[in-house]
Amino acid sequence: MSLFSKFLKLSGRPLTSRRIHSATDPEGSSRRTWALIGRPLRWIYWLPLGLGFTQYFYTLKTVRGRSMQPTLNPDTSSWDDIVIFDRYSINSGEPIRKGDIVALQDPINSRKMLVKRVVAVAGDIVKTLPPYPDAEVFIPEGHVWVEGDEPFRTLDSNKFGPVPLALLDSKLMYIVWPLDRIGPLRPPISPVSKRGASRDFRWYSDMAAFEREQRRQSRVTTRSTTTSHS
Repeated sequence: MSLFSKFLKLSGRPLTSRRIHSATDPEGSSRRTWALIGRPLRWIYWLPLGLGFTQYFYTLKTVRGRSMQPTLNPDTSSWDDIVIFDRYSINSGEPIRKGDIVALQDPINSRKMLVKRVVAVAGDIVKTLPPYPDAEVFIPEGHVWVEGDEPFRTLDSNKFGPVPLALLDSKLMYIVWPLDRIGPLRPPISPVSKRGASRDFRWYSDMAAFEREQRRQSRVTTRSTTTSHS
């Protein structure tokens, strides 16, 4: 027997054996079939849990547009903000506070969602901005007054009036993108500069945000009710 014939004999046998075993092994074929089916089945299994979590607890949203500048989507950023919205606090009936940024259903076009800041709550009297026809509005029970931080590029309560709480979807909790602005939203405070330290862009930006908040608050008064006993 030649060397080439011996090589074919030794190398051909295991190869042929493996091919026949693989082709005729029903158990191996079943494992491969279940491996292919199992992956989408796992997705289907966990899908309701994921949908329930985003529906009733927390959800990611991309904020587009300029109505909430400079709080969201500032000109210094080339990205749209991606933020976490809290649906649980809305669904559980936690009180909405002045200064909260909320996502709400557009009262004019129900297919759209808006992101605005709560400026006044039930019982408050707010001094309106153009084009609202009345100089002041009393916020009735079960309603809030919402505005964009950029008053010249916003569709808000100064156009459609007080908003029913039923239209509120969620409350903004945390910025996750871009990374240089990652973190929770904090109420504007007056910046403090150390003696002798130069005031940088961040200082002026914080001061501008604080002054905007002061102007918003100055337009809102809470109507107090007194009861006299005779």
